[in-house]
Amino acid sequence: MAEMNLSCDVMQGFNFQKDAQCLIGHLSQLEISSDDKGKFEIDMGVSNPTKIGGDEETKEKVVAVISNIYWAGGHADPIYIGCRISTENKTKAATLQHTTLSDTKVKFKFIIYDYDPANKIFYPCFHCDDELEGLIAKDSAADELEFGVDMNACGDVNSPKNYNFYVAIMPDEVERKVNLAFDKDAKITKKWGVSVSK
Repeated sequence: MAEMNLSCDVMQGFNFQKDAQCLIGHLSQLEISSDDKGKFEIDMGVSNPTKIGGDEETKEKVVAVISNIYWAGGHADPIYIGCRISTENKTKAATLQHTTLSDTKVKFKFIIYDYDPANKIFYPCFHCDDELEGLIAKDSAADELEFGVDMNACGDVNSPKNYNFYVAIMPDEVERKVNLAFDKDAKITKKWGVSVSK
């Protein structure tokens, strides 16, 4: 099974430089549980590298800057996301981490950009067009949900203040789609999740 194991440049994710030629990732939506307390704020201003050009830089708001993302490539395999979140979202994540969650549903949306040196442009190399839904994965050995947040701020990017957060999301019983690309034109769609007949 072909896996996606991508390490993104966090420095460029926060402070994009036009001459950068590296992987950059954004988590544009995250909700854990159906409770409003689990809806993460979209509060980090970042640059969209596909819209850089001329004198104007296009900024957009996201939940987090992604540091790494991993998917083994199978329909039932979890997607693991490591990212940097704001102070407000750190508080939200820490509260959830220390709560017994009866509802482990997750809604999320992400995009990873890579650079195509032949065409000299960035393109989405791993992303979802629509919101994905799943459940927080469980570490069977430790019998714990696989998500958590560091309480100490990261030292490599001082502004905005940011914190390491990770979550592993397994698909629910609905077939969904993720998109992969290997340059601006070489694109494929793969299934994530397996539909179960009622």
